[in-house]
Amino acid sequence: WTSSAVKAGPRSWPTGTIISFRPRPVTPVLLSALLLSSRGLQGSAFSLTSSILGRSAALRGFGTSLPSSPFSLTPSGSRQPFAARPGPRPVLAAGRALRMSGGASGVEVSCDFDAGNIEVIDSSSLSNVSLKVRADPHTELEKKAHKQWFYFRASGDIKGKEVTYNLQCGDCSYAHAFIGTTVVYSTDRKEWKRVAATSFDKASGVMTWRHAAPSGVAWYAYFAPYSHEQHQDLVAACASSPLASVRSIGRTLDGRSLDMVTVGEGPLKAWVIHRQHPGESQAEWFAEGLLRRLLGLHGEGQDGLVRSLLRDMTFHIIPSMNPDGALRGHLRTNACGANLNREWATTGDYVAPTLERSPEVFHTLREMDALGVDAFVDVHGDEAMPYNFISGAEGCPNWNDRMKALQGLFVRAYERSNPDMQSHYSYEPDEAGKANLAICSNQVCSRFDCLGVTLEMPFKDCKTNPDPASGWSPSRSMSLGRSLVDAIAYAKPYLRNKANFWESLPEHDAYICPVESKEEGEAA
Repeated sequence: WTSSAVKAGPRSWPTGTIISFRPRPVTPVLLSALLLSSRGLQGSAFSLTSSILGRSAALRGFGTSLPSSPFSLTPSGSRQPFAARPGPRPVLAAGRALRMSGGASGVEVSCDFDAGNIEVIDSSSLSNVSLKVRADPHTELEKKAHKQWFYFRASGDIKGKEVTYNLQCGDCSYAHAFIGTTVVYSTDRKEWKRVAATSFDKASGVMTWRHAAPSGVAWYAYFAPYSHEQHQDLVAACASSPLASVRSIGRTLDGRSLDMVTVGEGPLKAWVIHRQHPGESQAEWFAEGLLRRLLGLHGEGQDGLVRSLLRDMTFHIIPSMNPDGALRGHLRTNACGANLNREWATTGDYVAPTLERSPEVFHTLREMDALGVDAFVDVHGDEAMPYNFISGAEGCPNWNDRMKALQGLFVRAYERSNPDMQSHYSYEPDEAGKANLAICSNQVCSRFDCLGVTLEMPFKDCKTNPDPASGWSPSRSMSLGRSLVDAIAYAKPYLRNKANFWESLPEHDAYICPVESKEEGEAA
């Protein structure tokens, strides 16, 4: 493959062209380009086979020299193209290309799967696998390209051998948040554990972890991923329940369904949305826990509180607001680079939400206007703070004694129902009347004059209820989702109560003005 062939591009290659890479005489790498058409790589299939002798050269960024059309990688040796499928197809974004280096003494690193994100600097030595995080698309409103989420596979001769991974992350969106963070790993992508030997060096901006994998293949991530296949399984379980209805309220930029699950038959409307920021995968674990309890999924059965609550309330639940960003391995943005949690109102000359940039928010807000909202929770994960907490509506224009009491009793009931929730720490509350109404919970609280909050979970361990071995985990996220039912049930009588109920609330329901942690690595 000569430089002139590269410049000419695949559209000039005859059908059936076989391209042979020979970075070194002893390291042949064959790439079969099948069924190339005038549409570039759409519908084509690639078979990548390699024979590595000694130290192999890295196949660096081969995706960036090819058209941005969706394509699939076949298992090594396959010569059959993938069947054409309707709807969205995976896109291998620039910089996400399969990158390999290693050989007998190195590690093969890849991220060519759902939610994968990594870039390889050098993985030729077990003592220094050097990596960096791929950035999200540029965000027009914030004038930056976010990055923090990572998820990759390591394989090779690594079983039982200590491998040192060095992640160059000093330029990440919340680099300080890596202080106190421990990486998660899995060998089956079902059970995720913490790598205790994780550290972050502020001076170099490098997070290092050392790990001897119990098998020859291991996956590492910022938090336990929640894949698009898991999302589909959750939606299917809900759709199969006679107690729920599931419908798509619109399409994302990549053409995926924006799924909403409706449960209950009562006049009061509670909305719970999750994962506006796709790299905050704990939010969809939370959604699964909530839906399991409301619907009694997987043989759990509905409890008495749920049955009583659903006679008075209807829940509208969106398990994933940003399926495109999640599948693409983004931290905070959708397919085009919009931070959905800043798209709920126009900011200056920046018009939002729009179908062109943020259809996910556009469709959700349209449904809210049509159906009404009496209580609202937007579920997220926070990179820095090692707590579960509620960020409230103190800066909203409708903040008054009623809203203060509603928020206070909701938070206090939540922490009574689950010790993983607490009321002391949160973001510093906004000054009166200074809330950013482009942020989701502020917009909803103001628009519907209702209880409207953001719920944040940690990427780290939960400092008020620590578990060093597992840290904050999928199971604890699901448990916190289940406990949301108790908090909403407690708040239900007050949601649209027109009396001055705050004058007679018990002391244990009193509003507590939260403070932001000032400890190193914990500030927002």
